[in-house]
This record gives sequence, C-alpha cells and structure tokens, in this order.
Amino acid sequence: MLHDRVLVSADDAGERKSSAGIVIPATAAVGRRLSWASVMAVGPHVRQVQTGDRVLFDPEDKAEVELAGRGYVLLRERDLHAVAAPRVEDGQTGLYL
Repeated sequence: MLHDRVLVSADDAGERKSSAGIVIPATAAVGRRLSWASVMAVGPHVRQVQTGDRVLFDPEDKAEVELAGRGYVLLRERDLHAVAAPRVEDGQTGLYL
C-alpha cells in the first residue's frame, strides 16, 4: 500500500431489517447510505486506522480492486467517515467521527 491508502473488505450489503422487523431488499433505493468495511491493509502515511479496524465510508466514492479472486475497495484515509476500533481505552465508545 502506498501513501495514505486504505484497503478494505466491504461488508455484505444484502437484505436489511428495519427496527420493526420489515425486510428491506438490497435493490431498494434508500438514498445516500454509508457502508461498513474491515481494514485489510494500510499505507505508511495512514495515522488513524490500523489493520482489523472497521471503518465507515461512502460506497459511491470507491475504487474496487480484485486480488486473488476476492473483491476489495481502495480508499484514501480522508474518505473515511468513522473508525470503530477495539483498541480504545475503557470508558470510551471506540467510534471516532
């Protein structure tokens, strides 16, 4: 990975369930919705994200790549909206916006 790039494995964006239990198909248009992904690799200039973190990003601003038959998304660190990290100290949420 070069510079401030982050390679992520996007979570499946299949069917969702509303809080009332209604199934929303993956093909339903819901406006602009952000997606979660797991960080697989980071470049040397990435400061806030580590491998294994979960990040929130806009799926419309992505570059898809395929490595060894598996699809990944390549992003810049500045394109990430939030990081859910298990390494935070006690008493904090672990979600940085």
